[in-house]
Amino acid sequence: MFGRFAGGNRRSFSSLSEQEILGLAISSEEDDARIYRAYAEALAPDFPHSAAVFEEMAVEEDGHRAALIELHRKRFGERIPLIRREHVRGYYSRKPDWLVRPLGVEHVRAQVKSMEEESFRFYTEAAKRTEDAATRKLLGDLAAAEQGHEKLAGELEQKHLSAEAKEEETGTERRQFILTYVQPGLAGLMDGSVSTLAPIFAAAFATGDTWQTFLVGLAASLGAGISMGFTEVASDDGVISGRGSPIKRGLTTGIMTALGGLGHALPYLIPHFWTATITAFVVVFIELWAIAFIQNRYMETPWSRATFQVVLGGALVFATGMLIGSA
Repeated sequence: MFGRFAGGNRRSFSSLSEQEILGLAISSEEDDARIYRAYAEALAPDFPHSAAVFEEMAVEEDGHRAALIELHRKRFGERIPLIRREHVRGYYSRKPDWLVRPLGVEHVRAQVKSMEEESFRFYTEAAKRTEDAATRKLLGDLAAAEQGHEKLAGELEQKHLSAEAKEEETGTERRQFILTYVQPGLAGLMDGSVSTLAPIFAAAFATGDTWQTFLVGLAASLGAGISMGFTEVASDDGVISGRGSPIKRGLTTGIMTALGGLGHALPYLIPHFWTATITAFVVVFIELWAIAFIQNRYMETPWSRATFQVVLGGALVFATGMLIGSA
């Protein structure tokens, strides 16, 4: 058990033979090609031009693997030792594509850049540890190739990604972000901020007790968050609408709903009633203008309409709570 935690079941890189280094390089190139193809497959429906770039980079990795296999065949024969990244202590690891989703274009490009930098360092160190001239030359060439992949990626992007294609993919990514996160989050923030105004301020003016008001606000905010989150999950699986994962949308909606209500409930932790109430007024004002800003920024709602809808609606709900609480 202790050996497992201490890495005793892994070999150190310095202990590998030249044949094992070649075996590790072959398996690494195979894994990288699979990752690139997984990226390409995942991006193809929404970002076909970028998918073509990653498909060609996978073909490039296939070429590296073929060259390494041919060198191994000449030096050591047909049997390639089974050695992978996870067998070597301190060796860099790769996360499979399903662990790093969602696969936005910029996220994938950052992942690829990191992969190429790690591969460059591996081939540079591997070349230092071999005495065979042909092996050293190939590993050095592969290090140079990995270092030049950023340039290759740029050339492939020029080949597959015209200015129009880039603009189209940027628009698609922004639209997906809005549908999966901004729209559900905005709905939650609006519901949490506006719908909890009446019960919180009704409790405040009815009781004059800041602690009781806080408990009402806490219950209303968390209850609304749970309700809105489950409603969002159940309303649409995202397959036909293209709105993305229902779990992500549900979490976004639920969290933002709860935060919207807690914003003007938390001031009632202040013991002095009017200090807490005035602070809550200020928070409500900020919340409503934040909602109007998000509507204008992401939903392209004109400022006048966003202000009218949110501020007037919030003011009416707020007045309702005050009147009921003061009755």
